Amino acid sequence: MIRAITTFFYVGHLRPAPGTYGSLVALALGVLIDGYLGFPALLGATLAVTWLGFWACAKDLKDRPEEDPSEIVIDEVAGQWLALLFPAAAFFFGPGKEGFLPWPAWVGAFLLFRLFDIWKPSLVGKADARHDPVGVMLDDLWAGVFAGISAIVLGVLWHLVLFS
Repeated sequence: MIRAITTFFYVGHLRPAPGTYGSLVALALGVLIDGYLGFPALLGATLAVTWLGFWACAKDLKDRPEEDPSEIVIDEVAGQWLALLFPAAAFFFGPGKEGFLPWPAWVGAFLLFRLFDIWKPSLVGKADARHDPVGVMLDDLWAGVFAGISAIVLGVLWHLVLFS
């Protein structure tokens, strides 16, 4: 059961680039959760998968604490959903948006999350350098925060240029 959680129901066994597959599956599920159930459900799902990820990674890596196996993608799910929360919140609290996020929002959240997850700048890299189960989760959560903030900034700039 632990391996099913950490590999997000075995998505982490897809090759090549299991982290990208994990992010894509997370993106699709996140867009569906937000579109059908709304922002509060996406927020709840993000909190739940984050808690579950910390717990499952600690269990899965207890005998190999310094590893970060590529098949563990629950961290990508948590980070991708965190990145998606930013544009989802902007539309939820903004003027009259219902239904699915428009395509630039979720595409931007995905691309920016993958950029920060692979590049590992600043706090992302520091979390990754921990080489422990907490670091496995934290680097992707920081990447999600950076991606979410960047998505909002780029969205604002896009609208300023487009509508000025």
